[in-house]
Amino acid sequence: MTAHNSQKLSRNLFIDGPAGKLEAVLAEPASPSPRGIAVIAHPHPLYGGTMNNKVVHTLFKSFLELEFITAKFNFRGVEQSEGPLYSGNDDGMGEVEDVVAVAEAVTAEYASRFDSSPALCLAGFSFGGAIQILAAQRLKPQQVVLVAPAVERLSAPSLSFLQDTQDVQSAPRVLIIQGDQDDVVPLKTVLDWAAPQELPIVVVPGAEHFFHRRLHILKRIILDSCRP
Repeated sequence: MTAHNSQKLSRNLFIDGPAGKLEAVLAEPASPSPRGIAVIAHPHPLYGGTMNNKVVHTLFKSFLELEFITAKFNFRGVEQSEGPLYSGNDDGMGEVEDVVAVAEAVTAEYASRFDSSPALCLAGFSFGGAIQILAAQRLKPQQVVLVAPAVERLSAPSLSFLQDTQDVQSAPRVLIIQGDQDDVVPLKTVLDWAAPQELPIVVVPGAEHFFHRRLHILKRIILDSCRP
């Protein structure tokens, strides 16, 4: 189904994934010259995480406003996505493959809209943030946006490999946003992960894991940090 309005072209679709069809929503900015492609990953499937999560939706709206072709999707086994649901013994590699499949499919579909390879942004919330850190090793994005990334749960690796460039201006941008009242992904775990990499964190005072009543602050941080 395709929906039109003055701001964007949005549609629901299924993307071929390694474990079956992946349910997704894809939106295009009104601009004839999009800045790139953004792929957004949702929270933990075993705790009710889906692409309809309010933080994921905030990321989705933010990147569309930033003029990215934007995709959010359900990991394998979630809602209408096919394949086995994540189990507690998994390492997240299946979900990483899902991200790669979505990014490659969207990039292929919109390749003609860009003069060269489009800039890729990987964004994720909680479990989805940790998955995007892993996916970044494969996809080498130009930008990574992590909201309360569950770095401890999946033993997320360093993102320092993204910074291995002689040209500081072309180094990928990394934005980490964390609430100081988060009891699901404690601030200390993210600080301990980010500090050795010299990655700054934007801390939102009073925000818990789901940024209840602070989604407008989250959106403002993303827009202010990710503008050209």
